[in-house]
Amino acid sequence: LATGPRQNNGIFYEIRTYDIKPSKMKEFIEVVNKYFHLRTSHSELVGFWSAELGAMNKVVHVWKYDNFAHRTAVRHALANDKDWQGKFISSALPLIEKQHNEVAYLVPWCQLGKPPKEGGVYEWVTFQMKPGGPALWGESFRAAVNAHINTGYTKLIGVFHTEYGLLNTVHVIWWNESPDHRAAGRHSAHEDARVVAAVRDSVRFLESQQNMLLLPLQCSPLK
Repeated sequence: LATGPRQNNGIFYEIRTYDIKPSKMKEFIEVVNKYFHLRTSHSELVGFWSAELGAMNKVVHVWKYDNFAHRTAVRHALANDKDWQGKFISSALPLIEKQHNEVAYLVPWCQLGKPPKEGGVYEWVTFQMKPGGPALWGESFRAAVNAHINTGYTKLIGVFHTEYGLLNTVHVIWWNESPDHRAAGRHSAHEDARVVAAVRDSVRFLESQQNMLLLPLQCSPLK
């Protein structure tokens, strides 16, 4: 059961996660760097990252679509794109161990952000919330996110709520200048009474959470 508002348009985001064969990660990145322009000519890529901490041999990429008909048209065009199929797909598929996708909307109170500069790192945090959707946990979760934003150590990129895939999942993307800058900021945040209070209120709706430190690939619009 998921209730409550979402963004007032049809735009959604497809989150694709690939597990790469351990011995093939370098080769996969090379194939992406060489041929991925063939894919981005069809639809908008939000970001493409490889996991550095919290997971291994994993990449995550996020695509923006106007609606489901738009995605269907793009997938049809890709299936008939001989360059894409012959150059990227034929080279990349043997390197991939597993693929997974989700469809998610930005929560109503979040717009997709951009980092203040290039060269940082991204933290991808996944929260498994109790059933009920933003109508149940939205305000408390928003307060916890804003409490971290207000400390000033990190930049919010986006908060996504799943529509397909494992439901009641929330993905939050943060940008930080470096892993050490994030660590110092987190330490300070944990001593901030406002952050502690907001987090304590929100965790009553939380079932589990996990995170990854991500590095942007050459083709990623979010650097």
